[in-house]
Amino acid sequence: MTYRVLLRKEAQDDLSDAASWYEEQRLGLGGEFLDEAGAAFRRIEANPLAFVDVYRGFRRALLRRFPFAVYFRVEPESVSVVAVMHASRSPAAWQVRT
Repeated sequence: MTYRVLLRKEAQDDLSDAASWYEEQRLGLGGEFLDEAGAAFRRIEANPLAFVDVYRGFRRALLRRFPFAVYFRVEPESVSVVAVMHASRSPAAWQVRT
């Protein structure tokens, strides 16, 4: 079964903010970040239960090229992404969104 990945508004904002920051660092890097995030979403869609449970049923997928993590919960037919945050941030930053 393939799960549909749904991003909450906060997660969309996280993605946009990070992509903008990377784009300011180097032209085109923001797009590369979004491509990498898309690859992570495809891995999650294919097998969300393969990712580690980090907090009360919430799972984490790490981006391969950028130091970011995708925090999500598996629903019956979809995956709800609550945050896309830099891996060095405190877990409390995304846990308040649960």
